Amino acid sequence: MASKTKYIFITGGVTSSLGKGIIAASLGKLLQARGLSVTIQKFDPYLNIDPGTLNPYEHGECYVTEDGAETDLDLGHYERFLNVETSQSNNITTGRIYNNVITKERKGEFLGKTVQVIPHITDEIKSNFYKLGQDGKYDVVITEIGGCVGDIESLPFIEAVRQARWDLGPGNFLVVHLTLIPYLKAAKELKTKPTQHSVKQLLEAGIQPDILVCRTEYPLPQDVKRKLALFCNVQLDSVIEAMDAESIYDVPLLMKKEKLDERVLSKLNLKPKSKLDLKDWKGFLGRLKNPTAEVTIGLIGKYVSLPDAYKSIIESFTHASAAAECKVKLVLLSSEEINKDNYTSKLKSLDGILVAPGFGERGFEGKVATVNYARENKIPFFGICLGMQVAVIEFARNVLGLEHANSTEMDPATPHPVIALMEEQKKIDQMGGTMRLGSYACDLKKGSKAALAYGKTKIQERHRHRYEFNNAYLEQLESKGMFATGKNPETGLVEIIELKNHPWFVGVQFHPEYKSTVLKPQPLFVDFIQAALDKKNNK
Repeated sequence: MASKTKYIFITGGVTSSLGKGIIAASLGKLLQARGLSVTIQKFDPYLNIDPGTLNPYEHGECYVTEDGAETDLDLGHYERFLNVETSQSNNITTGRIYNNVITKERKGEFLGKTVQVIPHITDEIKSNFYKLGQDGKYDVVITEIGGCVGDIESLPFIEAVRQARWDLGPGNFLVVHLTLIPYLKAAKELKTKPTQHSVKQLLEAGIQPDILVCRTEYPLPQDVKRKLALFCNVQLDSVIEAMDAESIYDVPLLMKKEKLDERVLSKLNLKPKSKLDLKDWKGFLGRLKNPTAEVTIGLIGKYVSLPDAYKSIIESFTHASAAAECKVKLVLLSSEEINKDNYTSKLKSLDGILVAPGFGERGFEGKVATVNYARENKIPFFGICLGMQVAVIEFARNVLGLEHANSTEMDPATPHPVIALMEEQKKIDQMGGTMRLGSYACDLKKGSKAALAYGKTKIQERHRHRYEFNNAYLEQLESKGMFATGKNPETGLVEIIELKNHPWFVGVQFHPEYKSTVLKPQPLFVDFIQAALDKKNNK
């Protein structure tokens, strides 16, 4: 198989959560900064078709792409680092692989042959490995293999990687193995044995790693690097130190210092198309680390014990804080612990309040109480998806006097369904991949907070919801000062609500956090931080 596109596979060993996604994104950034076109894909070993039906406590945030794919949160890192959109093709699970193969078998496409893991499953995996590189759009395709080497569920992926070396030929294929070098305090030693065992498992599967990236809390002495090179059969300059970083956005510069990109270019016989240019990235880091002001913002949600459930929101604050040159001290508060009896004590120290997306009844009334506090005390408020819907419900109850106003998601028998199930959702009985997903247009009202933040009146944003604002109540709400300032031009769906007599009160039905990147911070987040800063300065 002749290939103009180069393929890099990133595997992990010793333990999970070492940061394969950040290493993949950092390597991609460095190659991109040399003028090469890069994309990154993630292969996950679980049997779910996608993460859309997974509890955030299980898997963290479900990230939504422009084309409406529900994907792993690592795709958010890929987009935030590379500023390049991902798609359905960038995240493949074992469930999708098996589903594709079984569908083909049912259609008779295997002509009566016995369907097996090898070659049928591995062939399907490989066809997805190569899909993004087939049209020559990318110079490099980086593939992150989820899980750990040695996991039973990862074996077909590892075998497919082994076969890919044979398919692609020398100079077109590279394996980067991310591993852990633990430090034993009692022995005062960095230990290489876990990495040796991890590489041994890779070798047993027929894969020799080309580069070792070693996560460590302490610098790797030269003798430790030599030992790793000798026993793991890699070149000494291909043992890369990956020290714990202050911020994930420092990692590309740390990997540049360790010459990871240079080793990759050399081993793939790949010539850069330009000199390394990280000026904008360094400018972002400079602003991020040298703020001129500070605000405290509360993120109110029900999954706050696992911050990864709100990964894109948290990272959007990082991007926007650099743009505003204002440090954001983010306080995560559980909506289950907030009510009208204690909301003053819990929320009074905040300069701004964001009510996060979510599903279901748990913690819902705490979000309603939070919105009530923000509205009555003129605290800058930002509601996303369910957060916007809660703002409408709180206003309907406490300003319009519509007792028991609610969403039909929380109370199907509510006498005032100000939020209701979307018409096209009413006949759906499958949970996975059936919400309103992906990018949709929105027209903004001139002079609104949203239009001023975006600097234009026509935008595209990504969605993930089943319930919507009930337009039957729009006239009533607007008569009391809550206005629809953003609507879908085709359906009339209310996308944005704002309060008239409030310094900054914006609720959005879409998920603006999905499109925020290092080099293109999301405008609403930047404006929200500025509003919080104004509020703090006016105290």
